[in-house]
Amino acid sequence: MTDDAPSRLPRIADPESDPLLREQFAARRASGGRILNLHLTNAHSPALSKAQWGTISVIRTQTKPPQSLFELAILRTAQICECEYEVVQHIPMALRAGLTRAQIDAVAQWRGSSLFDERQRALLAWVEAMMTNKGDVDDATFDELARHFSPQEIVELTTTATLYYGTGLMMKALRIRLEPESRAAADRAGR
Repeated sequence: MTDDAPSRLPRIADPESDPLLREQFAARRASGGRILNLHLTNAHSPALSKAQWGTISVIRTQTKPPQSLFELAILRTAQICECEYEVVQHIPMALRAGLTRAQIDAVAQWRGSSLFDERQRALLAWVEAMMTNKGDVDDATFDELARHFSPQEIVELTTTATLYYGTGLMMKALRIRLEPESRAAADRAGR
């Protein structure tokens, strides 16, 4: 890995020479986002990058549960797969979605915390069971989830958790480098 590479893969000299990437990067910048090492790594496959971008856009704009629940699921998923990059990137997003810094700091020990309501606890139990039991979730955990969420919400939250678990594994396998400014933003967020 060279010093300027975003990951184990080499840096693409001019990713925006590809029309798909140019469109994605422009949309990201227009929404106030930065081009991260994850995006630069995904740029090696413009069509897959666009498809993933589209799915994430749907999660953020066309789903039923509040974004705070998606961010809670993403944070716990990232912790379980031990993907620091994903955890750090999602701390500011979780705060903007309405989670408190105390909740974010307690996600890994949520069972012993009083900071989460019944709905959040049902979601965290579901995410943990999915990720630690390779998708084999017991009926009691599902029944508690179904008590708090509609079938649509269950599909949306489950899809999000599994998408981000896979993304976390990819980030680790390709050793995507965490941007120093991302860590600084996460450290400043909510403190």
